[in-house]
Amino acid sequence: MPSSLDSARVAVIGGGPAGLMAAEALARQGVQVDVYDAMPSVGRKFLMAGKGGMNITHSEAREPFLDRYGARREWIAPLLDVFGPDTLRAWLQDLGVDTFVGSSGRVFPTDMKAAPMLRAWLHRLRETGVRFHMRHKWRGWGLDADAAAAHTLRFETPDGEHTVSRDAVVFALGGASWPRLGSDAAWVPLMAARQVPVTPLRPANCGFDADWSVYLRERFAGQPIKPVAIALTDVDDKVHNRQGEILLTETGLEGSLIYAMSAAIRERILADGEATIALDLVPGLTLERVVAEVTRPRGSRSMASHLHGRIGIGGAKLALLHEILSKEAFADAPGLAHAIKALPVRFTRARPIAEAISTAGGIPFEALDAHLMIERLPGAFCAGEMLDWEAPTGGYLLTACFASGWVAGTGAAVYLKALKARGALS
Repeated sequence: MPSSLDSARVAVIGGGPAGLMAAEALARQGVQVDVYDAMPSVGRKFLMAGKGGMNITHSEAREPFLDRYGARREWIAPLLDVFGPDTLRAWLQDLGVDTFVGSSGRVFPTDMKAAPMLRAWLHRLRETGVRFHMRHKWRGWGLDADAAAAHTLRFETPDGEHTVSRDAVVFALGGASWPRLGSDAAWVPLMAARQVPVTPLRPANCGFDADWSVYLRERFAGQPIKPVAIALTDVDDKVHNRQGEILLTETGLEGSLIYAMSAAIRERILADGEATIALDLVPGLTLERVVAEVTRPRGSRSMASHLHGRIGIGGAKLALLHEILSKEAFADAPGLAHAIKALPVRFTRARPIAEAISTAGGIPFEALDAHLMIERLPGAFCAGEMLDWEAPTGGYLLTACFASGWVAGTGAAVYLKALKARGALS
């Protein structure tokens, strides 16, 4: 592809969605792109995320969509203005992947699969000249003092250490979740050694421990609980209230509703050492209705039978009531009714970061320019989960990864053009 940048060479380190999108943005400018990844193949976490149905983005309106990024909303907004959900769907269409909007507003490929999309994408990238180097683990810059500026990069390979020099580099190395798929956060000390600020990585979209009894773990772990609603007051005294479904695990709770509130729960634990949510077990019924039904005379029936017959409480929901309430509280009908609408579930810790779907923390936007270039390292750009942001599942994570990859890739092209204008690029 002819271009004024056809002599420029850029390394993209990381073969997830952000890295591949950066590679595409650069290749469209005619740049010679080499993608390096520590794993035997690219897109491993992307493929794993798509096993249950590839939720690629969301059809939500712009403002509520941006609200999903919480404290980083103002930093994510410019990225999505460049490459947002509609642009992503158009890009997929151009790739030959049709999409549809599900009943929840989530957007999926028509075949619901990630693998065909990734194959088509890699084929197109290779056709534009992008080269892939697998089993290349980034180990830092060259040993000389000016190596970072020159982008001399060292890689550990099966054949020993390999060193390359490039005109620019895009880092898309992920966070610290699912390290077996490649995101092991080994880049953190390497960046810190170059005085690049890194906010500590924390689990996001994760489950939380509630220290269940042996009975609850053995009898009910793995059971979904739906519908339910959760209320929580965060560290800024903002009340969060959402409805959905959760999963009872051996250690606590997880599931889409927990993930959506994981940032607020996690920060509450960090501030107070614990977090207590109010779990509404029957969100479709008012408190007045629940009080009326639970306090209705039950004759010789047990309270458990009474709850099942009057308001449909049974199974794991009933087990949670027994787990958290004393025998006396369970037998007190008015108090039980209030507990059913606001059952206090105490979380003591988040699950380990390796189990999380994604991570918060990373290189803060304040350390980057508008093109996602690291201010301290001219010509070095960052994208994806390396950046300090988080979002719930539902397409929001992937959309921002794609968008940041595109912005970083196009930003690297702008940087190269400036180098060429100054005569610093052959």
